[in-house]
Amino acid sequence: MKEVAILGAGYAGLRALHELQKKAAGEFRITLVDRNAYHYEATDLHEVAAGTQPKEKITYDIKDVVNPKVTTFIQDEVVKINPDTKEVELKNNKPVRYDYLIIGLGFRSETFGIPGAEENALEMVNIDSAVKIYEHIQDAMAKYKETKDKKYLKLVVCGAGFTGIELVGSLVEAKKGYAKLAGVTPDEIEIYCVEAAPTILPMFNDELTNYCLKQLDKWNVHLMTGCAIKGIKPEHVVYANGDVEKELEAATIIWTTGVSGSFVMGESGFDERRGRVVVNEDLTAPGHDDIYIIGDVAAVMDKESNRPYPTTAQIALKMGEYTAKHLVNRIKGQSTPGFVFKSAGSVASIGNTHAFGMVGKTGVKGYPASFIKKMIMNKSLYETGGVKEVMAKGRFDLYH
Repeated sequence: MKEVAILGAGYAGLRALHELQKKAAGEFRITLVDRNAYHYEATDLHEVAAGTQPKEKITYDIKDVVNPKVTTFIQDEVVKINPDTKEVELKNNKPVRYDYLIIGLGFRSETFGIPGAEENALEMVNIDSAVKIYEHIQDAMAKYKETKDKKYLKLVVCGAGFTGIELVGSLVEAKKGYAKLAGVTPDEIEIYCVEAAPTILPMFNDELTNYCLKQLDKWNVHLMTGCAIKGIKPEHVVYANGDVEKELEAATIIWTTGVSGSFVMGESGFDERRGRVVVNEDLTAPGHDDIYIIGDVAAVMDKESNRPYPTTAQIALKMGEYTAKHLVNRIKGQSTPGFVFKSAGSVASIGNTHAFGMVGKTGVKGYPASFIKKMIMNKSLYETGGVKEVMAKGRFDLYH
């Protein structure tokens, strides 16, 4: 019986597990490794960070989706992969041996070498860091009540990418709660978003981008485009607007400018860049056809643009599904065509009832886009956790 190991219980890893468990009986055994006892919906971290959703809403126990008859779950941290000996080194357990390995390790914050970013800004990469942001904001509001220092009422999001804009939307939504904690009116809570590029979200057309810009303006968000961040000091963002360097003082500084794949890829000797490996057409690692690399640690090339596809939950789920199919066919001696990805579109939420994006080739915005966004979230929840998790954790808050 073949041994299949899956590293990481994110979108890609759990999607692969979900499909493999259907076919495993009598064919192979599965070992799943993740540092956490729970899976979390990474696309919803901004809501936990802002305090608009509790962490329990976007998590579920990994054991809920593990079939113990075919799968062993090990809660541990992956230290290194040794492709030559077919072993995975773990921090607290004996090495895991495999015949086939699926690497679906997640992402980490990328500071691009900007001085002080790691030390003085709050990252948003997992449940713990998202909870830490919300607790920090609560503390800041309490400190304002004590000191009346307005820096505690200022929230700065560094980066106006997909994650940054969604976080800004949730922070706007949470302003009333923050204001109550601080003893001020909501309009006294100031939200800033600092972005080096001259505009935001270039993946969307002008109509959709303008919809977002109008909402941010309506909500009095200080959107600072064309401002390159040069450093983060304690409670200060140093940025350049043209040739002039300036500083923005705020007690809460949140870093969302980019992510890299897991450091394990480099530690294990893979040819990686920022923790991502350019994979073969069947999602295997170059030089190691027994290793599949999927999710945030994989770079899948878009032949049209000759650039890697962005790392999204959508492509991670597709990669997990494809890998399971390819592996099962392989064990049976059957062939599988190469991985092909066609985006179904992308929708960004800015608060609970506002969103915008593309569904196929159709632009959507406002409440209808918000409805679609929540259906997309429920679909991804179903593809990793099944009906039980959708019923328990699904987004049915459609009419707020």
